Amino acid sequence: MLAPLLDIDRIYLEAAVEAHPRGREILARFPDAERIPVESHWRIPALRQADPGDYLAAKRQSLVLGVKKGLDFRPNGRSADFIAPSTSNGCAMACAYCYVARRKGHANPVSVFVNIEAICAAIARHAAKQGRKTVPDQVDPEAWVYDLGENGDLSVDAAISDNVRDLVALFRGLPQAKGSFATKAVNPALLGYDPQGRTRIRMSLMPPDLARLLDVRTAPVAERIAAIPELHRAGYEVHVNFSPVVLREGWEGEWGALFEMLDDCLPDAVKQQLAAEIIMLTHNETLHEVNMAWHPKAEALLWRPDIQEQKVSEGGGANLRYRTPWKRRWLDRFIALLAARMPYCRVRYAF
Repeated sequence: MLAPLLDIDRIYLEAAVEAHPRGREILARFPDAERIPVESHWRIPALRQADPGDYLAAKRQSLVLGVKKGLDFRPNGRSADFIAPSTSNGCAMACAYCYVARRKGHANPVSVFVNIEAICAAIARHAAKQGRKTVPDQVDPEAWVYDLGENGDLSVDAAISDNVRDLVALFRGLPQAKGSFATKAVNPALLGYDPQGRTRIRMSLMPPDLARLLDVRTAPVAERIAAIPELHRAGYEVHVNFSPVVLREGWEGEWGALFEMLDDCLPDAVKQQLAAEIIMLTHNETLHEVNMAWHPKAEALLWRPDIQEQKVSEGGGANLRYRTPWKRRWLDRFIALLAARMPYCRVRYAF
C-alpha cells in the first residue's frame, strides 16, 4: 500500500540535517533524489507556490528534512493528556478535510525531523516529571498518554525513517506513559516494533464510499479494519476514530453498515479493549479554496453553509462546524447508533 504513496525525487533539507545520524540514514535511503538546501523546513516557496491544481505531486515526490526547534508539550485532554513534540509534519496522503493543509495553504508533503534523540529525551523527561497518574480519566485510567502524530501519519513516516520505531521503543521503557497516534495507512513494518501495550494506535474510519471520495491516497477502509486485529496481536492497544463524521442524506445507514463491518471482523480480544473517538466535521474557508482547485467533488459534502456556522478555533482561526443545536442532536443519534450496533465500544470523547 505504501509504495505508490512515495516516489521521492527531491529532498529539501536544512543545513544541519547531515550532522544528525538520522538525517544521514534518510538521505542514504533515497540516494538518487535531488538535494535542495533550504533555510527552514517551514519556508519553501517552491512548495507554497505550486500549481494548486497539481496538489498531489508534491506529496508523492517531495520530502523535507529539518531539525525540530521547539520541544514544548501542550495539554490536550481529548486524544491524549499531552501533545508531544512532533517528529514529523505533513503527510503523503491527501484527505480533503485535513487541517494541516489549512495551515500551509497548499499541499504539505512529509517533513521529517532528524533530531530524534532530543525529542525522545524530552518526552522521557516530561513523563518522569508527571509521576504516576493517580486519577483515572477518559484518556486512560493509569497512563499519561502522549499524542505523537498530531500533524502527520506515523504509519507513513515509518516507511521513511526509524523515528517511529524509536518512539515505540521509548514508551516500552516508560511504565507511567503511553504513546498514541491516529492513522489511515496500513504499514506491516509496525508489526515488528514490539510495543508491549505501551503504544496506542487509533485507526481512523468512515464509511467506505465516503472514504473513497474524501480520504484520498489512504488505505481502503476494509484494509484498515483488517489490520486492527493484527496490530493488537502485535502488542498495540488499538482504538478507533470515527472521524470526521460528514453528514449527508442516508448517513445513518452508511455508518450503521460500517459498525456491522467492524463487529463482524473484530475478535473478542479487540472488542474487550476497544474505545472510540467521534469527531464531527470542522471545515475552513482557506481549505475550501484549495480544494476547489483540485478536488471540487469533495467540497459538495464538506462545504455546507446551509447547515454550518462559523467557529473560532483555539488557535484563533475561523472555521466552519455544523450548527450547534443540530450538531448536538446529530451527535446524540450517532452515539445511540453506535451503542446499538457495538455496545462494547466505549466512547472516550465526542465533539
